[in-house]
Amino acid sequence: MKVFGALERLLSEDLYPYRIPLTLGVLAVLIVAGVLLWRSGRLSRVVAVARRRPGPAALVGLATIALLVPLGDYLVAPLWKRSALEEVSPLDAAYWDFQPRAVLERDPKAPPPPVPAVPPAAGSTTSARVISRGEWKGADDFHFARGRALIVEAAPGEYVLRLEGFSVRNGPDLFVLLSPTTDGARDGALKLGRLKATDGSFNYEIPLGTDIEAFKSAMVWCEQFAVLFGTAPLAKG
Repeated sequence: MKVFGALERLLSEDLYPYRIPLTLGVLAVLIVAGVLLWRSGRLSRVVAVARRRPGPAALVGLATIALLVPLGDYLVAPLWKRSALEEVSPLDAAYWDFQPRAVLERDPKAPPPPVPAVPPAAGSTTSARVISRGEWKGADDFHFARGRALIVEAAPGEYVLRLEGFSVRNGPDLFVLLSPTTDGARDGALKLGRLKATDGSFNYEIPLGTDIEAFKSAMVWCEQFAVLFGTAPLAKG
């Protein structure tokens, strides 16, 4: 899987900014190669062999499809699949009685679902406060991330990472972590859980006893391929 991670970083960090000229160049090379093969007669010979032996040719084609379709669905499909989730903020008194809704698969062009109206319980109060906050940014031009990250002290000694107005590039095996550095270093990071959705506002409970001061950023990390998708440097206030 490290090979896929290295390939993903090569494509997203080094090649993606030049995607338009590279695409035009590849198309030009393919057209020229096709013309040369046609003029040399090699393409015609390949077609003739396939016609004489349709069985083996069909088996090769089916084997290729059987390999590429599942691999492409795993590696590429998550890039355009989107999901949305809205959870009540720990700054809201309704947070204490609210059960989060399931993640909803939806069209990325559709408006996000509304936050459910959950009235606070009679006489309930909340003393929750924001300890630190930051703005999300993508790891590179391809891996976008935007929105806000908040560390909220929901109750004395109990902390929640709140993602608000959040949106990130989707991918396989994504997790949300707290990092000890502002640039989202993986070493020493605290894993909070799988990414709940690509869009929306939702919460992650931070384990009791965690030294909040030791963490300087939130991050979205692809565990499978060891690729950083986005970070949110955290500052007090």
